[in-house]
This record gives sequence, structure tokens and C-alpha cells, in this order.
Amino acid sequence: MYAGTLRLDLLLGDVRSLKEKRSVVRPIVAELHRRFGVSVAETGDQDLYRRAEIGIAVVSGELGHIKDVLDRCERWMAARPEVDLLSARQRIHGDDD
Repeated sequence: MYAGTLRLDLLLGDVRSLKEKRSVVRPIVAELHRRFGVSVAETGDQDLYRRAEIGIAVVSGELGHIKDVLDRCERWMAARPEVDLLSARQRIHGDDD
């Protein structure tokens, strides 16, 4: 069994308040969950209105499946016009960890 995680550091575009931030981040989180079947949440920078950290997790018996899903999530996020993807960090955890 393998578990993969992806941490996305985002810079939000024309956002001037935490309320506006939520209106951008919530649909992204919901769409990642719906489209890719991953567990996803806003995991950091909740008090900063122009930054967001999103954490994604997926579990599978196949390492290749995890890498594929996380790569697709990262590419999808990079293509979003309302945010700039500053960094993406993937980690894969296996039975040896």
C-alpha cells in the first residue's frame, strides 16, 4: 500500500479579503475532490488573504496510480487562471516508511 501527498502553495489573484479568498479556494478544493477522487483540504496560510496552501492525499496499492493522480492534480492547478502555483511538493509513503 502507498499513500501519496501533494502540497500546493498558491498565490491568489485579485483577492482583497478572507471572504474573497474563500470564494476562490472552496470551489478549487471541491473540484479537485470531484474530478480526481482525492482527499483535499486547505491546510495552511488561512489567515493570509492572498496565499493558500492546499493539501491533497491519495491511497492506492499501485505506486504508478498515485504518481499519475498527483501529477494530474498539479497540472490542473497550474492551469487555473485565478491562481499562481508557487510550489508543489509531492511525497510518496510506502510500507518501508
